[in-house]
Amino acid sequence: MQPHQLNSAIEPQFEAVNDYIINHLGSNVPLVEKIGHYIVESGGKRIRPLLVLLAANAADYQGKDHIPLAAIIEFIHTATLLHDDVVDNSDLRRGKDTANAKWGNAPSVLVGDFLYSRAFQIMVEIGSMDIMSVISNATNVIAEGEVLQLLNTKNPDTTEDAYMQVILGKTAMLFEAATEAGAILASSSSEEREGLRLYGRHLGTAFQLIDDVMDYLSTAEEMGKNVGDDLAEGKATLPLIHAMREGNDEQRLLIRQAIRKGGLDDLQPIMDIVKETGAIEYTQQKAQQEADLAIEALASLPETSFKETLIHLANIAVKRKS
Repeated sequence: MQPHQLNSAIEPQFEAVNDYIINHLGSNVPLVEKIGHYIVESGGKRIRPLLVLLAANAADYQGKDHIPLAAIIEFIHTATLLHDDVVDNSDLRRGKDTANAKWGNAPSVLVGDFLYSRAFQIMVEIGSMDIMSVISNATNVIAEGEVLQLLNTKNPDTTEDAYMQVILGKTAMLFEAATEAGAILASSSSEEREGLRLYGRHLGTAFQLIDDVMDYLSTAEEMGKNVGDDLAEGKATLPLIHAMREGNDEQRLLIRQAIRKGGLDDLQPIMDIVKETGAIEYTQQKAQQEADLAIEALASLPETSFKETLIHLANIAVKRKS
């Protein structure tokens, strides 16, 4: 079951968001439209736009601007994917060739820029300075998070705190912006707005931690990307950080060398070490703690089916395998 199917009341709104996205990919430059459609229509759960819809509905929003707002969040997310794949030199995403693998790096970066600017065009139409403030701040933090991750690449001395800061920027911040913007649209109380903001932050963190785990547990078919991509890129994610902390000298040295050089030469022995040192369980436990904090943050919201769906989403986020 897709996440948007968890609540039947959301499904028509979710379809309206999809239609809105497709209808706003238009460009006078055919390649822009071609790449935009390719990346937007290439699958994915659309968790972030779904969060906008759920947050707005949970806060009793009665208007229609949550549809373009959800599209804005998806355009920004899609732009970050295009840029990420170029930075990481990735060739597979969601089980398909990345845009940069098909068309090259330069068009991918430029179409990412197009999607960013299209998002801000739509934002102006919504006309909320509060929403513009939240989303413009989020895009800035996301960019900083990507640079921080780049600085930490091939650095085996990356600490757990430093990695959690990367997660906040690269993943949690857009989740947070999605739920907070939905609350703003509904003119929520400050308590409800803060609760929804924190829900998005903690859910996004849990989501990324489970992504880190899947890099060592899932198959390429399940993930839609290559197994061991993080290690191949020299990223010291939480499972590796914990494994280095808990492993013996020989295990620690092997992981440190693998992070420094990147590649997949030592993938299998490192996967064994990650499992032997309890790094999978440790990261899953961290993700569960974040999901629990996300659910706690919803305490001020009225009891509705939309709140129930947000709670359910946090619970399934830590149990997913794709």
